[in-house]
Amino acid sequence: MGCGRVGSTLAKDFQALGHSVAVIDQDREAFRRLGADFNGLTVAGVGFDRDTLLEAGIERADAFAAVSNGDNSNILAARVARETYGVASVVARIYDPARAEIYQRLGIPTVATVLWTTDQIMRRILPQGSRSEWQDASGKVQLAEVPLHRDWFGKPVSLIEQHTDARVAFITRLGEGLIPNEHTVLQEGDVVHVMVEDVNLAATEKSLSVTPGGDH
Repeated sequence: MGCGRVGSTLAKDFQALGHSVAVIDQDREAFRRLGADFNGLTVAGVGFDRDTLLEAGIERADAFAAVSNGDNSNILAARVARETYGVASVVARIYDPARAEIYQRLGIPTVATVLWTTDQIMRRILPQGSRSEWQDASGKVQLAEVPLHRDWFGKPVSLIEQHTDARVAFITRLGEGLIPNEHTVLQEGDVVHVMVEDVNLAATEKSLSVTPGGDH
């Protein structure tokens, strides 16, 4: 639901992967964003209206994405898709971070656009410290790129988890991703990406900015 820049891009990407796609939007002109190569179904109407959803094939849908520019419309449509038609995979784009957390607790996966975007911008404007690469909808857990003190190089990756509340998700080494194991040793130039709760990020940064087990 929603044929703006996000919705039209999603629709074209899913079609390119071989999926059948239906797109709902109140404005018929919005479907022009799909381009001449789009061969899916387009339905003009309100995305949480049951007749509109039925016309779009909601009863046969494996997934539903509500990505219009309205929080209320997105969450209503997502709830109807999930609760009325039993669509297994449902996601809603939400601009208000507080709302996103509430709906996440109700079991509706959300993408908190403003929260994610502002965090990404701040991390790039403020070069010091870690850089967030992903956050869950509640903003409580994030994947962050964290800088290391030089004395960490040559030490086992497992030492990071011993000294912090973070978990190492992967390492970028010489431009390539690497999932570490218990034998992996940190090398100079490694970029470390950790999963960490937001409340523990500052402490994790502090621990990794000094010699392992040290104070400076």
